[in-house]
Amino acid sequence: MKSIFKKYRIFIGVFLVFSIITLYLFYVALKPTKTLPIYNPADVNPELVDSTVQYISKYHTIADFSFVNQNGKTITQKDYEGKIYVADFFFTTCGSICPKMTANLFEVQKAIINNPKVMLLSHTVFPEVDSVAVLKAYAIKYGVDDKKWNLVTGDKKEIYTMARKSYLAVKLGKPSELYDMVHTENFVLVDAKKRVRGFYDGTKKEDIEKLITDINFLSNE
Repeated sequence: MKSIFKKYRIFIGVFLVFSIITLYLFYVALKPTKTLPIYNPADVNPELVDSTVQYISKYHTIADFSFVNQNGKTITQKDYEGKIYVADFFFTTCGSICPKMTANLFEVQKAIINNPKVMLLSHTVFPEVDSVAVLKAYAIKYGVDDKKWNLVTGDKKEIYTMARKSYLAVKLGKPSELYDMVHTENFVLVDAKKRVRGFYDGTKKEDIEKLITDINFLSNE
């Protein structure tokens, strides 16, 4: 038996190495590759999308914008150019889901604080109440880092347009009131090419963990 093993040891060694390499290649080929979808208006709940864009099924990107942040600085698309970012909609006097959403977005801020590719952007849906001074007080209360996270206010019509035509994330309010909005719990993940890549429930820890994972995935793409 020993003599047979010695005689064929080279062949057996080569066969084992070949088998290991073959199994590894099969594993790599069959292992599912992580991907994130690219969302267009036609892919999303119509309640969250303006009727004028609901038919769009490809090439959707976030439109240019111009708002004012908690420091009175004008924030535009150029401030987010080439960045991955998380967008959401809130208002400072909201006593239901907003505090939890903001606290969870603070956890996202902690996770991306040293990642120069990632930022955060929160839009008020009540700009008539949420002035620059009010947003600044809210930012201080919740530990907002001005370099990473902008809380913005501006013209209500423009915020409405961004919410429903770009981010696909806000419901209509009272039909009788023009540009009335009911913000949702959605956090919207936008990639460096201004495409919507994911929606996450901002009140749920498991969704926040998934959001952070997906941010890291996009950062390393």
